[in-house]
Amino acid sequence: MEMVKNADLKLYSTMRLGGKASYLIVVDSSDDLISALIGAKKHQLPFIVIGMGSNIIWRDEGFSGLVIVNRIKGFEVISEDDASTFISIGAGENWDSVVKRTVEMGLSGIECLSLIPGTAGATPVQNVGAYGQEIAQTLVSLTAYDVQVDKLVTLGAADCNFGYRSSVFNSTMSGRYLITGITLMLSKTNLMPPFYASLTSYLEEHNIKDYSPASISNAVVDIRQHKLPDPKLVANNGSFLANPIVERNILTNLIDKYGSVPSWPVENDRFKIPAAWLLDRAGFQNYYDEQTGMATWPTQSLIFINKSAKSTADLIKFVEKVKTKVKQEFNIDLKQEPIILP
Repeated sequence: MEMVKNADLKLYSTMRLGGKASYLIVVDSSDDLISALIGAKKHQLPFIVIGMGSNIIWRDEGFSGLVIVNRIKGFEVISEDDASTFISIGAGENWDSVVKRTVEMGLSGIECLSLIPGTAGATPVQNVGAYGQEIAQTLVSLTAYDVQVDKLVTLGAADCNFGYRSSVFNSTMSGRYLITGITLMLSKTNLMPPFYASLTSYLEEHNIKDYSPASISNAVVDIRQHKLPDPKLVANNGSFLANPIVERNILTNLIDKYGSVPSWPVENDRFKIPAAWLLDRAGFQNYYDEQTGMATWPTQSLIFINKSAKSTADLIKFVEKVKTKVKQEFNIDLKQEPIILP
């Protein structure tokens, strides 16, 4: 392990903003992670563990401590039966590469999560989901270093308390568990309709009736490539705001005003509304903000891109501008998905 001093944190966030870290180290095993943590505690250094930086933004002040970059590898079939295959995956594995490998194996369960940037270990944190699938549907367990008791532990899916874009890892127990690996149960049976609306439209438009993991993955990749920017080329964190879940009366008020509103029911007589629909109607479709240098992606308003922003302060100003306008127009509070560190 090589320690980097005064590390430029812009290189460790796909939004490419932020200051510097006092120290940074890359770990590729659980032993290295534990060793780095012991060193940080010994020298009384605060620490943060990150993956690929696709869902984080660094503050302009940087971080006066140790940043640990998780690159723990691993991909192993640990058991299977006639219906399912169980795979153990290192937390530092590139997520899209993991999806590709499972698709090549003919396994179903995460094919709709193709082309999502980040690491495997990041997927449980926000219960990553797309096109009708989410990691909670396939995750059996995970291993993590528990900083409270200073040892590796195993958590089952029920321990994660998964919700829409949420888990214990980004809520009640944020910072306690440093994920080192995940175990997924994937199906040997293809997905069957009904599919997510935009995926259904794509399959119908292209007359695709083959619902194999490879076919579904290819469709998702094509949709995403036409709709979303590549974070390697355009500085962004993916969908910046979560789709809000609202009470029936709020949805009814919107329908009275706009005639029709895209929505789908969730639990307890509540409804999920596409945040992009709200942003478009609030005036943020293909929008560039000269004051901050931030913009929305032309084909998807939920993607905030760093076009010419100079600081994280610029980004924060832009986010507040969007959220305030949506609150004024629709009486809906939008929740930010990427985390601002530290």
